[in-house]
Parts: sequence; structure tokens; C-alpha cells
Amino acid sequence: MKFLIVFVALFALALAAPSADVSIVRQDSDVGPESFKYDWETSDGQAANAAGQLKNIGSENEAISVQGSYRFVGDDGVTYEVTYIADENGFQPQGAHLPVAPEA
Repeated sequence: MKFLIVFVALFALALAAPSADVSIVRQDSDVGPESFKYDWETSDGQAANAAGQLKNIGSENEAISVQGSYRFVGDDGVTYEVTYIADENGFQPQGAHLPVAPEA
């Protein structure tokens, strides 16, 4: 649950960061005690969405599982997109611009 609070706080901080001539064109969120989801997009092409849920509630193995994606336009003018899963196995990003680990 602490992770969720920190995650939402960082998300709010990122939205509050000043930027010139950029506006939010879409924003939706739903935060509950055992799950959350959000979705937003800005006029400069940035976007993010995620959905998370607590697993094994009340047990020693309680954890949060999150699936989402984010998109931004880099300084080189290229749009980068990352999809990810973050759970008890760690942060697992995927994107066309990211290196792929060799299979063991």
C-alpha cells in the first residue's frame, strides 16, 4: 500500500511540473483501497495509463500488481512508448527502443 501512495504522489508531482503551452487533453482516475487506475494525455503527445491491484490481501505475501504504459516525444522528435508490468517479479518494461535480454 505504501508503494501505491508513493506512486500516486509522484504521478501528481509529474502532472504539476511546469511546462510551456502544454495542456491536459484527457484525464481519468479511480483510486480505491485495493486497486487504482488512471489514464491521461497531454497536448504535446505524452500519455500514460496504468491499473493496479493488491494481491494476497492480508497475507504475508501481500503485493501490488500494476500493468500500464507511457508515451513521450523525445528530444530527437521520435515518439517512444513503453508498456510494462510491475509486480512481485519486478518492473518488466517492453518497448521497440529498449534492449532485449538474451534468453538463458
